Amino acid sequence: MSNSFDPATLRYDDRGLIPCIAQDQASGQVLMFAWMNAAAVARTLETGRVTYWSRSRQAFWVKGESSGHHQVLVELRLDCDRDCLLALVTQEGPACHTNRRSCFYTAIRAGAEVEIMAPIA
Repeated sequence: MSNSFDPATLRYDDRGLIPCIAQDQASGQVLMFAWMNAAAVARTLETGRVTYWSRSRQAFWVKGESSGHHQVLVELRLDCDRDCLLALVTQEGPACHTNRRSCFYTAIRAGAEVEIMAPIA
C-alpha cells in the first residue's frame, strides 16, 4: 500500500528546514549533510537532481550546478519521526567542496584529528 506524498507533512524546524543526509546508493558511503525546505524537497522529487536550501545564501542549491558534481536521486527516505531525510544518490564526482568523495574525511582517533581521505586527483 502506498500513499501520496506531500512535503508539507514533514516535521521542519522553526526555520522551515529539515536535515538531509546524502548517501551513495551503491557503496553505502555517507557523502554529506545539508538542509532542505519543503520547496527543495519538492524540486528534488520533481527533477531527480538533489536540491538543498543554502542557509548562508538564502537560496536553492542544486548539488553540482556549479561544480558539475551532481547528485542524481535514486530514492528519498524519511526517518520514523519524519524530521530527517536520507537521500540515496548516484554521486557524479566528489561530494565535498574540498574535492573529496565525502565531507566526512576527518576522524577522531586516540584523541587526535586524522584525515582519512585524500582529495580526488
